[in-house]
Amino acid sequence: MTDTSTRPALPDHLSVDPRSPHHVAAVFEHDIGILFNDKERFDVEEYCVSEGWIKVPAGKTRDRKGQPLLLTLKGRVEVFYK
Repeated sequence: MTDTSTRPALPDHLSVDPRSPHHVAAVFEHDIGILFNDKERFDVEEYCVSEGWIKVPAGKTRDRKGQPLLLTLKGRVEVFYK
């Protein structure tokens, strides 16, 4: 098991997009897992634990700037280090 003291605390709201104000690069140096309604999801682009939602891409659909269109799913969100 790795030392948990070197890992930053997991934020309540986190985004994969580096342009977002909710992006924390130090968290992505470690493997994190996201449970959504008791199932592990691997396609999450953004989450908020306190509000209970995740954002996932809507297939291969892109917006006019080339970014994936995101769907918001509501439910129970749990985040952990692997």
